[in-house]
Amino acid sequence: MGNKTVKRIILFASGSGTNVENIISYFRDNAAVDVSLVLSNNPKAGVLKRVKALKTPFLVFSKADLLGQSLLQRIKSINPDLIVLAGFLLKIPIEFVNAFPQKIINIHPSLLPKYGGKGMYGDKVHQSVKEAGETETGITIHLVNEYYDQGALIFQTSVALSPEDSVSDIAQKVHQLEYAHFPEVINKLLFP
Repeated sequence: MGNKTVKRIILFASGSGTNVENIISYFRDNAAVDVSLVLSNNPKAGVLKRVKALKTPFLVFSKADLLGQSLLQRIKSINPDLIVLAGFLLKIPIEFVNAFPQKIINIHPSLLPKYGGKGMYGDKVHQSVKEAGETETGITIHLVNEYYDQGALIFQTSVALSPEDSVSDIAQKVHQLEYAHFPEVINKLLFP
């Protein structure tokens, strides 16, 4: 497939959407990449305000939709090159994993396998890192399989922590890594 074909990305998010905004902005002037749809399971998520402002198509869905067929069919009709979980908190059903093999990626705010799994997201991760007295943390970008945070690793990078760092300081350091690396990793996956 030549690079003349537009690469389509679908983003899933449950929260404020800073990573979604960063990814959309990163690819905005790249005619070879189209952020085709942003999906959220949270009708009150901050990400929705961001995507409206960025004039990006979005869809709010329920957990039942995620388990049903219509959402899967809608995504299949877009034929995405990559599905990116950017702060998405629900488990992706096995039907999605099977429908888009090696095409769904997630970002996790720790150095997996540490501090991953069900219920480990956002400040819960950073709090655990702080309580454990870790001297570093980081981000992990990985393929999504049927288990939380257990897909094959694509990329990891770390940042040093000091004992004085608060949970909010740790979160800030991790966010900086996300903003710096997530769009670049996506770009490398789209254009190997």
